[in-house]
Amino acid sequence: MTAIELDGVRKEYGDVVALQGLDLEVDEGEVFGFLGPNGAGKSTTINVLLDFVRPTDGSATVFGLDAQAESVAVRERTGVLPEGFSTYDRLTGRQHVSFAVESKGADDDPDALLERVGLGDAGDRKAGGYSKGMRQRLALAMALSGDPDLLVLDEPSSGLDPAGAKEMRDIVRAEADSGTTVFFSSHVLGQVEAICDRVGILQEGEVVAVDTIENLRESVAADAALHVTGDIPDAALDAARAAPGVTAATRTDHGVTVSCDDDTKIDALVALRDAGATVASFRTEEASLEDLFLTLTENADDADDADSADGAAAADAPDATAGGESA
Repeated sequence: MTAIELDGVRKEYGDVVALQGLDLEVDEGEVFGFLGPNGAGKSTTINVLLDFVRPTDGSATVFGLDAQAESVAVRERTGVLPEGFSTYDRLTGRQHVSFAVESKGADDDPDALLERVGLGDAGDRKAGGYSKGMRQRLALAMALSGDPDLLVLDEPSSGLDPAGAKEMRDIVRAEADSGTTVFFSSHVLGQVEAICDRVGILQEGEVVAVDTIENLRESVAADAALHVTGDIPDAALDAARAAPGVTAATRTDHGVTVSCDDDTKIDALVALRDAGATVASFRTEEASLEDLFLTLTENADDADDADSADGAAAADAPDATAGGESA
């Protein structure tokens, strides 16, 4: 079943177009990473799903429910960790979670939820004394109340140290394993890569790619890196540069790094050896999600620039029917 479906969603703020006919589907039970540079429209998309803003055109559904006409029913099934979550400083952590439980009409134990996010010893403390990371944990505990079918997480690892970020990932994965759908918006690409089943990349209000990270690697032919140590003469380095599929080969403090197509790493290694290199060790590194993100968004910018250039050229071209003579 489709958990989230956006069909031709357009959102305008006066002369600013935040979303340009956005089409997107998220499957039930998956962890979906939603990426994009600042101003791409990620927050607007989330706000449309939660009925905080109304789309100018198009439709949005959550578990088949109209996100606008049936927004109360959608929120009953959704837990939200918003970006920049603010606490009520005079209330304790337990009081925050109790409020969330009561507002959902649920029967969760607030202390159990606090324990689950690592705040078991801080429930009696006023939230005004919480660190930023503790406030993020508190927001997650509140989002988990009522056993939601959908978790919407906007920058969930903000303020967390590496251990806290891993705990966050473990909780999210456990929720997904139990059948919860997770919509995960983040700038921390390493976090997304570590946990998401699929990712969608948004650029200037349009989706430029949706797929698994592995399939995105194949689709953009992003270079892999081959790191080699040993005795590597200049002739061998030149031979590696000339090998099919190799885009660069450079010396490093520990040997050489060869950038190449993922399926030509062995060819590059053979070229080094055949040209006289003595290889002590080697390791390969696939293109990171950050590499893919940059490649895809740059490609989208290039396409936009080309479209603009084509439009300008068409506008400047002489009109064959002007001046009274037609073909």
